[in-house]
Amino acid sequence: MSRLKTSYEKSRVVGPLHTGGPVAISSDGLHIVTCVGEEAVLTRLSDGQELRRITADNETIHSFCLTPSSSHLLIFTASLSLHIYDDPVSPTTSHQSFRPTRTIARAHDAPAHVCVVDPTSTLLASGSADGVVKIWDIRRGYMTHVFKGHGGVVSALVFRYVRDISTAVNTEPTLHLVSGSVDTRLRVFDLSPSTSRSGSGKPTAVLEGHVSVPRGLDISPDGRWLISGGRDSVVLLWDFAKTNAQARATKGKGKEILLPILARTIPVLERVEATGWIGDDSESLRFFTAGEKGTVKVWDAQTGTLLFALNEEVEQNVEVQREITAACYVPNAGMILSVHADQNILLHSVVNKALTQQLIGFNDEIVGATFLSITGPDSHIAIAANSSLIRVYSVAGNDARLLSGHSGMILCLDHSADRRFFASGSKDKSARLWSHISPKSSWSCIAICEGHAESVGAVALSRKLYGQDLGVELPHFMFTGSQDRTIKMWDLSGLSAEPDADVPQRCRSLATHKAHDKDINSLDVSPNDRFLASGSQDRTAKVYEIIYSSGGSGGARGEIKLLGTCKGHKRGVWTVRFGKTERVLATGSGDKSIKLWSLDDFSCVKTLEGHTNSVLQIDFLNQDLQVASTASDGLLKLWNVRTEECIATMDNHEDKVWALALSTNESTIVTGAADSTVTFWGDCTKEKEHERQADREKTVLREQDYMNYISMKDYRNAISLALAMDQPGRLLSLFKTIISDPNVDAEDSGGASQPVIYAVLRRLSPVELATLLRHTRDWNANARTSTVAQTLLNVLFKLRTVEDIADAFEANEAFLPIKNSTAALGGQLSLNELVQTLIPYTERHLARLDRLVQDSYILDYVLGEMDGGLIADDDGMEVDL
Repeated sequence: MSRLKTSYEKSRVVGPLHTGGPVAISSDGLHIVTCVGEEAVLTRLSDGQELRRITADNETIHSFCLTPSSSHLLIFTASLSLHIYDDPVSPTTSHQSFRPTRTIARAHDAPAHVCVVDPTSTLLASGSADGVVKIWDIRRGYMTHVFKGHGGVVSALVFRYVRDISTAVNTEPTLHLVSGSVDTRLRVFDLSPSTSRSGSGKPTAVLEGHVSVPRGLDISPDGRWLISGGRDSVVLLWDFAKTNAQARATKGKGKEILLPILARTIPVLERVEATGWIGDDSESLRFFTAGEKGTVKVWDAQTGTLLFALNEEVEQNVEVQREITAACYVPNAGMILSVHADQNILLHSVVNKALTQQLIGFNDEIVGATFLSITGPDSHIAIAANSSLIRVYSVAGNDARLLSGHSGMILCLDHSADRRFFASGSKDKSARLWSHISPKSSWSCIAICEGHAESVGAVALSRKLYGQDLGVELPHFMFTGSQDRTIKMWDLSGLSAEPDADVPQRCRSLATHKAHDKDINSLDVSPNDRFLASGSQDRTAKVYEIIYSSGGSGGARGEIKLLGTCKGHKRGVWTVRFGKTERVLATGSGDKSIKLWSLDDFSCVKTLEGHTNSVLQIDFLNQDLQVASTASDGLLKLWNVRTEECIATMDNHEDKVWALALSTNESTIVTGAADSTVTFWGDCTKEKEHERQADREKTVLREQDYMNYISMKDYRNAISLALAMDQPGRLLSLFKTIISDPNVDAEDSGGASQPVIYAVLRRLSPVELATLLRHTRDWNANARTSTVAQTLLNVLFKLRTVEDIADAFEANEAFLPIKNSTAALGGQLSLNELVQTLIPYTERHLARLDRLVQDSYILDYVLGEMDGGLIADDDGMEVDL
């Protein structure tokens, strides 16, 4: 008998990575900083692990940048503030304690949309919407220069840093700042120390050549060439060469001013949003452009010719917004990073001229998911979101691909038996079959099924492969269900797994069946390809017999025949699923229930209830002994089919969970929800069972040790063990025994005899001391146990200082949370709250004892008066009045 799976833990979460705004990458190409809402997110590129989430001041982030040495992260927000963070990529920095080392309020009088750091990681340049450029000293946090006079919004900035290494004399480096603004002019500012001390803040040169906004600026590594690209669809090449006599002018007292000249104009025939130099070789000048057409192009600067493009041009339409908004070259990694308008980030290798990694910034509402086996079992997962593009993620790495073909939103996905192919249904009234082409190492649509009059909301591929070579054999038929209330059967037997042509083949419809009175939500084919199940909004599920024959003179033939109808749900049926080993059908409905139906007489045999909203997806696992389900309540539940009980509930979503996928070995469950989050759940049943077994063994050993300590009257170790086991009942009985028996003594380190309670409390660890104070607080609230509590408090305040008790609470936060019954669930009891709780009960006990003492005096007086002459005066009791 198979053991039930009782626990799945969250192993990976794919959430929003970039929702718009600036993007920065470290110089080594290992980390990337993106914007998600009003937060900056630091992510490791290799595995997609989120390292840090930074909230500056809960305002929109306008711009940020990483220093080349990754020593600082600088963020400008809508509050016009500058936030400086030290060591953002350091793994030793705590996630919770990561705060800015310096915040400059109102760094600009207008939003700062561009910023850049010099190559030495010491100066920051920022340009604002009011045409002001400011230079900041990063480490000291003060402003060094202010440049005004731009004719509008500053659109681009770049530093020019040149150090003369041709002579042994340590010469002063040349430092310039080049800015571009909406007035189409480029301005060159001299930042050299000698000029800064006597400068007027005016540009040393104003370059005119663009007729639209310059968006991209970059300086060659040797500092000679300046490249500028703008929305006028041209790239200008400027020469800073000192040997060019025409590039110099004389001003003032014979002072020479460097004026770069325009060396070449290169038309690129698209609006340029970013440009930059590639490589460190000054002889072969190459640069890239990125912009309107969504492609990164590499050019030869000397000849002005296009060398190659790193990705194909995509036609612009309402949905596929592939325009590049920003791009940069990462020298140490040899790749170009491009940020697209559809919030996706691409990394291309310049050497291999290929796409090496793609990061999907935002998935929107996720409606479907299925595992695929390409490079290995369940190596990829396909995701359908609120888009016409299919997302295919690598399960092991941090890479994804977008598959285009549909013109409407994807509604459903399904995989073949070997998970090498998958089908998709869309609002464009069509279904497509997709395959991974091995030679090209890319995905391709190999077949298209068109014929429905409305959106295709359900697809189901045959569960068996036919033919000799099962590795490449396609499924022979596919079913589609539509909002037109019909089910179509499609012939796939004549398709090729790896077609030569790029045009997908058209599939032939074998049968069309009017199935339901309302929209069809789900389809499923039995594991033996004999039955088809359909679920609809008409609150019914129907089971059909599949009749299929291949070959013959007339080609393949197929039809479906209705066998029975499953009635019993009070709301529409969202999902249907056949059992993998049993003759059973499971259905999930909007009435919050899951029903299991017998395929012999189509009667309901079991009903699983526990979700608080519509059940959207279900699947069998563990040889049909269990069912996994997701619902609109955002929960994933595991059910025991035999007992009809929910044995586990997992929660990581904040909205409807539309997608559910199981890996082949059922060790991983993937859920996708309308909150744009994909969660991977790993089976940890064995690990949890081992932990429980270890805890049971540890508890038995502790129980035995405790009994041994009691029998030997070793109260010191018994109390320590009771504290470690967190058993307040035993602890209370121990202290009662010790307090009531004055003969129980212990030898201290000095050889003197003292009560054992002193010896125990003197040697308590900080965590044990905090635990004991929690129990003392509870005992002090009860008159029956207050004697023990007051005795312990008396001893504790004699032996331990206030600093010891405060340190105990600080140490306890890291090991054993102290639950405060008066605070919210999970809150921690602070030292102040402990004192405030002890004082009123202690005052109440003191008042009660005072009353008892007064009552005892009255009792003594009355007894003395009652005895009168019966007792001699000299033997009488003296009473103080």
